[in-house]
Amino acid sequence: MQEVKVHNKPLISVVIACYNDADFIEQSVASALQQTYPHIEVIIIDDGSNQTTKNVLKAIEPKITKLITQNNQGQSTARNVGIKQAKGDYILVLDSDDYFEPTFCEKAMLHFEQDGAVKIVTSNVTRLLPNGEKELFKPCGGTIKNFLKFNCATGSALFKKLDWEAVGGYDEAMRQGFEDWEFYIRLVKGGGKAYIIQEALFNYRVKEHSTSTRANKIKYSLLQYIYFKHKDLYVSNFELFVNFLLYKIEAEEISKNNKVKKVEFKLGNAILRPFRYVKSLLQ
Repeated sequence: MQEVKVHNKPLISVVIACYNDADFIEQSVASALQQTYPHIEVIIIDDGSNQTTKNVLKAIEPKITKLITQNNQGQSTARNVGIKQAKGDYILVLDSDDYFEPTFCEKAMLHFEQDGAVKIVTSNVTRLLPNGEKELFKPCGGTIKNFLKFNCATGSALFKKLDWEAVGGYDEAMRQGFEDWEFYIRLVKGGGKAYIIQEALFNYRVKEHSTSTRANKIKYSLLQYIYFKHKDLYVSNFELFVNFLLYKIEAEEISKNNKVKKVEFKLGNAILRPFRYVKSLLQ
């Protein structure tokens, strides 16, 4: 693919899959358009949204490069459709309810320029909680040995279009979540790494009915899908993987035991409280 450049800078295509996000899509698009990196196009894929969202997208359309409308096919398909239409050599996928700080693209591109091993760039995350509070999350990044354990990057990240093409894009069978993690496994399985900028440049909205929330409710079936699909990787890293699973099991047992002890302590206090009160009266 011929490299698209403006003033000797590669073009970044920001690809935003949107499904019923009328309340947040404008902020998401604004964060893409306000990047300090000057050479950006913005592509939105309307993945079968409701009419309220379609009205917002129609108002946004003059500000962006392209609006693609399709029936609902899931986030993986929507992203693949948008990336196929992208002219940039670099792809930044962004969910329609999240947003980046203005300097993300500029800082992320520096790491691609400085280190040929970099396949994915993202950053620390500000998690926006439903109660209005915020919390900091720090992905660990790293190589395939990290990604075999869990997703070490964020779902919204910057990568090369050539790498996306080489691994076959997002798995369109994965409509219920974890598709970004599975995609990253394929991006780094042949070498390379994910780099995490140690600044909170990405804002992730935690919602009760988000894809991530729904995915965690069926996480064991999704984990099985990933483990079986990449069986060769897990077999070749058998000791690493077993040690990780044993660590997780032990941590969960300790957590469960601590919760039981707290319940027993509270129950014991509740039972003994009347006796202690009577004893205090008799003293």
